[in-house]
Amino acid sequence: MKPCNQCGKCCLQYSDGGLSATAEEVQSWEIFNPAIAEYVADGKIWMDPVTGQQLTCCPWLEVLPQDHDSSSIKYGCRIYHNRPQDCRHYPVSFADMVRDGCEMVEAGDKEAPHSAQVKLDQLMADSRPPLPC
Repeated sequence: MKPCNQCGKCCLQYSDGGLSATAEEVQSWEIFNPAIAEYVADGKIWMDPVTGQQLTCCPWLEVLPQDHDSSSIKYGCRIYHNRPQDCRHYPVSFADMVRDGCEMVEAGDKEAPHSAQVKLDQLMADSRPPLPC
């Protein structure tokens, strides 16, 4: 499994209604980060604060300045340290990564999915609990 290259596929895939936040996260945003809370409506996240409609892209996803050695676009998160658990925990499973076309997946990972899951759990140990066996 390769390190994350910040391709943004996960953020682009799920930021249009596929994510949620806990009541505690929303309450914390309301108190400490009202700019984030503006994008919450009726318990749903990444809603347009003016129209109330679901945004088609996360308002906090940004294209990073391009490295002169690379032609690929890299993305970053402007609320990385305050992002919801859904974002912190993704990807939960190796199967998620394969389904979503994650660029971290290598051919050998597909041949040994259990080993790939173990490696993923190790990579994500600081962000989420491991997937139960």
